[in-house]
Amino acid sequence: MISGWCRRFLVAGLLWAASPAGISAAETPRRVVSMNVCTDQMAMLLADKGQLYSVSYLAADASTSALADDAKRYVLNHGLAEEIFLMKPDLVIAGTYTTRTTVDLLKRLGFVVEEFAPEVSIAEVRTNLRRMGKILGRQQRADALVAAMDAEIARLQAMNLSEVELALYYANGFTFGSGTLVADIVGIAGLENLAERLGISGTGKLSLEALVLARPDLIAVDASPDRGPALARQTFDHPAFRAISAGHRSVQLDSRYTICGGPFTLIAAGILQQAAMTLGGVKPDMGKR
Repeated sequence: MISGWCRRFLVAGLLWAASPAGISAAETPRRVVSMNVCTDQMAMLLADKGQLYSVSYLAADASTSALADDAKRYVLNHGLAEEIFLMKPDLVIAGTYTTRTTVDLLKRLGFVVEEFAPEVSIAEVRTNLRRMGKILGRQQRADALVAAMDAEIARLQAMNLSEVELALYYANGFTFGSGTLVADIVGIAGLENLAERLGISGTGKLSLEALVLARPDLIAVDASPDRGPALARQTFDHPAFRAISAGHRSVQLDSRYTICGGPFTLIAAGILQQAAMTLGGVKPDMGKR
């Protein structure tokens, strides 16, 4: 383990000793390093063979990444300036919330760094895919992915359901209201979001009492693997929660499909839609407008 003092000394030496050969915006990068689980997955979907060298260690974690198996083909990084420097990338891709110290230092070292904000809608997923395609010189591939997404969205939206209200209910009582990617997914699935009816925007808290009184038709809970007893999940064992989520009234929604935006995000919409169709008496309403 490198001590804090040694790390500062090493970084100072790197700043003094060398800077990488940068690339102009018009050139196609040949050795790309991504430091954020969301940019990791977009880069994996779009990069040419041999173009993407390293992704973050979170990309290989199946609880957070929809492409965890694919990530094993790449060198994994932990977002440290020293390790990124030694990889000698001609392009670094990061999220806007990726460790600011590392990002700022890499820029000072002369690396080309492109930052992506997290998506809060499917429209922003399209925008980021196209931008990533342009940066990597893979615009045609990006356009094809966006077209495939749009076709799947059209298919999901064509299956209009009778009104079904869904409650998103995660550990610690968190839910997702308007202005979130998850809420957009609920809309694409053709369902009503309880959080929006209750006036919740962004990520907010939904008390068990409010959930019970609202009596939604369907409840989506996080399908992340149970990593042992935790107070954050104790509500799921409450008799009241068990009563309102019994039978077909709950669905496991894997958060790796919703943490980041991408074509895989629509898998979550499909899961929700299929769960709604299994509710007693609920049939696809193909004539609904």
